[in-house]
Amino acid sequence: MQRDLVTVERFYTEQAGPLELKLVAGASGLKRIIREPTVNRPGLVLTGFTRYFANKRVQVIGNAEAFYLKSLTPEERELRYATFFNFKVPCVVFSRDLHPDRQFLKAAEEADVPIFQCPLITMKFINLATLALEMMFAPHGTEMGSMVDILGVGVIIKGESGIGKSESVLALIERGYSLVADDITKVTLVDGREIIGTSAELTRNHMEVRGIGIINVAAMFGVKSIRREKKVDLIVSLKGWNEVPDVDRVGMDEEFVRILDVDIPHITIPVRPGRDLARLIEVAAFQTKLKASGYNPAKELNDRLIAKMAGASKL
Repeated sequence: MQRDLVTVERFYTEQAGPLELKLVAGASGLKRIIREPTVNRPGLVLTGFTRYFANKRVQVIGNAEAFYLKSLTPEERELRYATFFNFKVPCVVFSRDLHPDRQFLKAAEEADVPIFQCPLITMKFINLATLALEMMFAPHGTEMGSMVDILGVGVIIKGESGIGKSESVLALIERGYSLVADDITKVTLVDGREIIGTSAELTRNHMEVRGIGIINVAAMFGVKSIRREKKVDLIVSLKGWNEVPDVDRVGMDEEFVRILDVDIPHITIPVRPGRDLARLIEVAAFQTKLKASGYNPAKELNDRLIAKMAGASKL
């Protein structure tokens, strides 16, 4: 599990487009670290109340703060700005394309605090920025295996090289399902309970097929054959027939794989010539979907057998 430092520079680089950010001052402070994944409106601090100031967050100034600052005298503003920047905030964003005054820009430059402008209304910026920051702060890692979305069930297919992963994924795509990632799946923990899988930006839409090379899945099968990200619901491991001596033939025993401290259901499928692996993976996904809805056919059959034996013992 990894947690990367989130700097203002990284926030700006990754979110300048979606949040329409424009740097207007304080470029020398882009290496500052954002320590909390949310946004704060510093209205109280600008009035002089400094207790409980969430100074480790991105600060946003909207209409209320801007109009309040305009109501102050130049001397009062200078004092409030000095107090505000003494807290070493990571950065400040002016929403609604509001323009910071010269005193504010001067104080920001002296404190090496980046200042941004954004055309979004304040609440929309706060909502979008908070979602973006939560993803940037989320624990993440990688899983060796290809990921496919099968009727809403995110399946990571694992196995040794040459076991048949690529052939299985291709067969599933031909049946109308979507590729999420090929060979290496990037995983992120969201809200502390869900694992989201995706692919590297560079290799998205592509997959390697042994003997053919790199293919563009979207160009070959259409845009519906690609999904950008998906919750991981199931791990399927493909193993040689002789490597799986004890096969669960009923399905009563449930296995799990731990990814980023979350237990994900796991199924091992023995591989030998003639087995339709894509069909088996498809059925495994359907089975997982049924279990998630509360229906377990193996348990149902087991309960029926127990009831039958209990009835026979009374005769």
